[in-house]
Amino acid sequence: MQRDLKSTIPDYEQPAGAIKATPYVWLDPSALALRDWIAGRWILRGEISAIIAPGGVGKSSLLVATALSSASGNAFLGLELWTGAKRVWLWNLEDDRTELDRQIAAGALQHGITAADCGDRLFVDSGLDTRLCTASETDKGLIIHEPIYASLKQEISEKRIDVLVVDPFVSSHEISENDNVKIDAVAKRWKRLAIDAGCAIVLVHHSRKNGNGETTVEDARGASALLNAARIGLTLNRMTTKEADGCGIKEQAERRAIFRVDNGKSNRSPAGNAQWFKIVSVELGNATASRPSDYVGAVTAWTPPDPFDNVTIDHLRQVQALVADGDYRTSEQAKDWVGNVVAEIIGLDVDDQADKKKAKAIFKTWEANGRFKTEIRKDGNRKDRPFVAVGEVAI
Repeated sequence: MQRDLKSTIPDYEQPAGAIKATPYVWLDPSALALRDWIAGRWILRGEISAIIAPGGVGKSSLLVATALSSASGNAFLGLELWTGAKRVWLWNLEDDRTELDRQIAAGALQHGITAADCGDRLFVDSGLDTRLCTASETDKGLIIHEPIYASLKQEISEKRIDVLVVDPFVSSHEISENDNVKIDAVAKRWKRLAIDAGCAIVLVHHSRKNGNGETTVEDARGASALLNAARIGLTLNRMTTKEADGCGIKEQAERRAIFRVDNGKSNRSPAGNAQWFKIVSVELGNATASRPSDYVGAVTAWTPPDPFDNVTIDHLRQVQALVADGDYRTSEQAKDWVGNVVAEIIGLDVDDQADKKKAKAIFKTWEANGRFKTEIRKDGNRKDRPFVAVGEVAI
C-alpha cells in the first residue's frame, strides 16, 4: 500500500514547475558565518542535539545543571559558553513541577547560582501541567500538529529563547517510535523549528536495554531517524568497574555516581574527548520540626585522577638510577618488572590493582617521553631478552 506523503511529510507540496539545479556561487571561506555554538560542542543554534542514555544515569540532573549554567553564564560544568548567558526553556514531560523545583534548587545550591544570576533567562515547564503533543497517528496516517509548532515558534520568538530542551522526546508525540518514516518526519519538523525560530533544540531519548553494555548512539530506542536528523548525538554511560579500578575508586556507590558524556555523532564539530560528571547529594534545607530535609542529586564536573599527581622529577631520577644499575623487564608478569621499581620509589602497593595500574601508566608515560628505552640483552640463560634501559637522563 502506497503511503500518503501529505500525511507523513510536513507541509509537503508538489513543485509547481520543472525542477531546476542551482549553480553554485563560490564564496570566500573567511567571509562565511561562524557556527553559533551555545554550550561547548553540545548545543548549536539551528540544530537538534539528541541525548541518549539509559534510565537512572543522571541525564535529567545534567540537563538542569546545563540549563543553570547557560542561563547564569557560569561555566561550572566545564562547557564553554561561547557568547555568554543564554535564555533556556527546560520542558520536562515526566516530572511534576515540585520535583523540578527540587532539582533546580539542588543544582543552584551546589553551584552557588541565584535568581539574580539567571535573571529572566530561565523558563521551566512540566508536561504534567502543560501537555506537549507535536504529532499523532490516525487511520489516515501521520498528523503533524502544525498549530503546536506555530505556537512554539511564537513563544520562542517572543521570549527570545536560545535553547529549548524537551525531556523526553518520546513523550512529545503519540506515534510509534519504531516507525522510521514517521519519526523522520517529526524529527525534521523539529529541525525546521530550530531553523525558523533561530534556536537550539535538545531532544532527550532513552536507549534500549543492552545488557549493561556500553551505550552508543546506535542504541537509541526505536527508529534511527531521530539520530539521523540530529547533528549532535551525546551518550551518557555510568563509570564501569574497570574504569573505577583505574581511578582508584573502590566504593560501588561512588562509582555509580560518576558518568561520562561522549559525543557519538559530531557532524558539526571535531570529535572531542569524553567529559566526566558526578552526581552529589545536596541537602535542600527544607526540614520541619517533624521531618528531615530532602536530599536531591546535583551534577558537578569531575576529573579522573592524574597518575602523576604528587609525582616529581626526583622520583624519575631515583627510578632511572635503579634501572641503570639493574636488569628490569617491561612485562608486568616478570618477577623483575620495572613497575615494581616505580611503585617502590613513589610509594605504591602493586598488590592493589589501582596502584599497579598507576605505576604502569607512569612508566609508560616516561617511556613515551624518551626517559626510558628498551634494549636487547642476554638473560641468565644467555637468551636474548628485552630489558629496560635509561634514555634521556633527568637533570
